[in-house]
Amino acid sequence: MIPRVVEISDLTSASKEIHSIGCDKAGFKIMAPKAVCRALKLKGLRPAAANIIKQEMLSFGGEAATAYGAINHSVKTTDVLVLGTQKQIQLLVEKLKQHRFGLPEVSARIKEALDNYQGVRKSMKIGSRTFDFGLRTYIMGILNVTPDSFSDGGRFLNVNDAIAHAKRMADEGADIIDVGGESTRPGAKVVSSEEEIRRVIPVIRHLSKERGILISIDTRKAKVAKAALDAGAHMVNDVSGLKYDRKMAFLVAKHKVPVCAMHMRGTPADMQKKAAYADLMGEIIGELEESIAIAKNAGILHGKIILDPGIGFGKTTENNLDILNRLKELNVLGCPILVGPSRKSVIGKVLKLPENARMEGTAAAVAIAIANGADFIRVHDVKEMARVAKMTDSIVRRK
Repeated sequence: MIPRVVEISDLTSASKEIHSIGCDKAGFKIMAPKAVCRALKLKGLRPAAANIIKQEMLSFGGEAATAYGAINHSVKTTDVLVLGTQKQIQLLVEKLKQHRFGLPEVSARIKEALDNYQGVRKSMKIGSRTFDFGLRTYIMGILNVTPDSFSDGGRFLNVNDAIAHAKRMADEGADIIDVGGESTRPGAKVVSSEEEIRRVIPVIRHLSKERGILISIDTRKAKVAKAALDAGAHMVNDVSGLKYDRKMAFLVAKHKVPVCAMHMRGTPADMQKKAAYADLMGEIIGELEESIAIAKNAGILHGKIILDPGIGFGKTTENNLDILNRLKELNVLGCPILVGPSRKSVIGKVLKLPENARMEGTAAAVAIAIANGADFIRVHDVKEMARVAKMTDSIVRRK
C-alpha cells in the first residue's frame, strides 16, 4: 500500500493520529508537538537578535530565514521567518529568555501568538446570552435602514418593513441583528449623526422589546452608538476599527458591551484608493492590533473585542480572496473573528454576477471562512447561510 500523507494542523489532530496506531497515552504529550509544523514571521528585528534566533533554531533541528545582510549586519533590521515543529519552537521560546537584545520580549510574544493561534477563544456574553466559540458559527443578520446600501438600499426604510425583516431573520436563525443607518459601500458619503439616529432608533427601540432578539448597532459614530445603546442595542459594530471617532471606545467601555472592530483604511469615500499592501495579512494584523490597543486603553476588556478583517473595505479582489484563504492567521490576536462576505463585489467580479445573483458565491465564501476559523458570519440571506454554516460546522467543528 502506498504511504498516506496525513493532514495534521494542530495538537488535537496530531494526538488523534498517534492514538489511532495504538501508541501509549504517555507518548501523546511528547510526540504531538513534534507532528505540528509552524512558520512564524517576526518583524523588524536587529541582526544580532535575528542571528541568535537562527542559530538556536538550527541547534534544535529547525530553521530561520533572515535577510541576506543580517549575517554581516549590513542591514539595520530584518524580518525573520522561523520554521520548525511546535516542539522546536517551544524550545526556542524557553532559550530566548536567557538572551539579551530584547529577545526575552520576543519570547513572550511568540508564546502569546502560539497560545492564541491554537487556543479556543473564551466565551463572550452579548446581552443576556453567552456565546461559546469553537462549537458552532454564529449568524449576524444585516438590516440596512438606508436608501443607498449597495445590495438592499431602500428596501427597509419603512420602520414596519424593517421590524418585520428583523423578526424574519431571527426566525430563520440569526443570532444577532446588525442595524445600520449609513451606507459604507465604496464611495459612500458621510451621513449626519442626526439622520443616522433618525433612521435606526425607532427600529432598535421596537426590536429591543422583542424577547430573544440581540441587536448590534452598525456605526462609526459615538453619538449614534450611544443613542442605540440607550434604546436597547447590545453591542457595537464599528467599521473603522474604533479609529474614526475616538469617543467610541470610551463609550463602549462605559456601557460594558462587546465591540466588533473592523479593518479599514481611510473612510468608505476613499478606502479603495488605499488598497495597496506589501504584506497583506501582516499589515491587517498590525492595524487590528492598533484597534485592540485603542479599545484596551479606553478600558474595554480583551474578552469584549471581536475582529473583522474587512472584506471589501479598501481591498482588491485578490486581497479579499487571500484574506478568506488565510483567515486563520488572525487567530494570533486572540479574539473571535467575524467575516462579512455577503453579496460583496469580490463575488460579483469572480462570477461576473450582479448583487441579486450572488447567493452561491456567498455560500462558498461563508463555508471557506468557517473552515478557516470564523466565529461569526454577517449575511443578508440568513435562512440559506444558516444552513451553510450548520453543514460546514458539522464537517470542521466535530468533536
